[in-house]
Amino acid sequence: MNVRFNVLIVVVLLATSCSQKNDPITISPDDFHNSVDKVTEIMIHDIFSPPVASRIFAYPNIAAYEILAKDATEYTSLADQLTGFSEIPAPESNEKLNYDLAALIAHIDLSRQLIFSENRIEVYRDSLYSMWEAKNPEQFNASKTYGLQVASHIATWMDKDNYKQTRTMPKFSVDSDDPSRWQPTPPAYMSGIEPHWNKIRPFVIDSANQFKPSGPPPFSMEEDSDFYKELKEVYDISNEITAKGDDSEEVAIAQFWDCNPYVSVTRGHLMFATKKITPGAHWIGITKIATRKSNANVVQTVHAYTKTSIAIADAFISCWDEKYRSNLIRPETLINEHIDDSWEPVLQTPPFPEYTSGHSVVSGAAATALTSIFGDDFAFDDDTEVAYGLPVRSFTSFNAAADEAAISRMYGGIHYRAAVEIGVKQGRDLGQFVVDNLIMLKK
Repeated sequence: MNVRFNVLIVVVLLATSCSQKNDPITISPDDFHNSVDKVTEIMIHDIFSPPVASRIFAYPNIAAYEILAKDATEYTSLADQLTGFSEIPAPESNEKLNYDLAALIAHIDLSRQLIFSENRIEVYRDSLYSMWEAKNPEQFNASKTYGLQVASHIATWMDKDNYKQTRTMPKFSVDSDDPSRWQPTPPAYMSGIEPHWNKIRPFVIDSANQFKPSGPPPFSMEEDSDFYKELKEVYDISNEITAKGDDSEEVAIAQFWDCNPYVSVTRGHLMFATKKITPGAHWIGITKIATRKSNANVVQTVHAYTKTSIAIADAFISCWDEKYRSNLIRPETLINEHIDDSWEPVLQTPPFPEYTSGHSVVSGAAATALTSIFGDDFAFDDDTEVAYGLPVRSFTSFNAAADEAAISRMYGGIHYRAAVEIGVKQGRDLGQFVVDNLIMLKK
């Protein structure tokens, strides 16, 4: 009896083991959130500039979306809708293929190609690979093969967007003889970042200058000029809100939307950096909040990430085109030279020209994309900055959040009013163009 019983146990265990190795692999929206969060974490570590970070978000999302659109009948491919983008290859067989899994594998692989610290994402990837392979090796291998095939297709297209060429272009030349032109700002006095970003191939917009905004007020240090009034407004608002101390709502708003990936801190002879997310990453975080609140499934989640990241990426191309065209000096430089040599802005001034406000343009574009998905009155609690010691802020809509992000730059002392107000319009106009011209849901 004991021998028969032991044999029975062995048979049951073998059957259970075989069953476990053939269980279907289930991918949830949280698996995609985790992948995006891992990429964001690595981008913070690697200190990517805001424009470059927007590129890193966009391509992996597009790869994942294209795979899912092959299987989801209500969604349509972005082939021939994005500049220079051709349809991804069809899978050789659907028999063992898990489209959700293939999409996630493609997302992870393209992300790995776009960041510096590849080992960090490889450790994350390999732990997932081991888990999936142990659960269902046939499904995992079929999905991995297709996911990597699509990632390669996207990478070939990505490789032609002029990014590599801009890495070898000359640094931005500062014109010290023109008092209106941008000058490096304290404490690090860094060179202007990404002066050639307008040469990056756009995704949906026709060209970098398609949404060229009207110009800022003409430069003048005459006290009755519009430009000087805007300069003085920055100074006056800064003094007013900092005088409130810890009770200043405006300072809290400025800090919440700071999103400066490289803040230089000087202590004695030591200079070091504190790392934060970029403005685009903040809006990607808001996308996660919205998809979770709406109980979006996998394809709905990836759709939201993809549409929003494309709008953000094109917004950076448009904004940076204007920044290095108008090449306008920052408030900090002029206030220190002409009004108060001891004044410091609430936020550290980022290292690139002033006009238009990057936060304003990107926030306007992202909010427009998200509104097209979730609606005009989608209220949410934004906990994106909790990891950086800042409290949750609540918004009645994406547009309300975008307006606050825009005005935060004035409260921070780093932008004039024109850069904020015209910038958010520039972003919304661009965002609406993306929404109108990017057909993702079949009618």
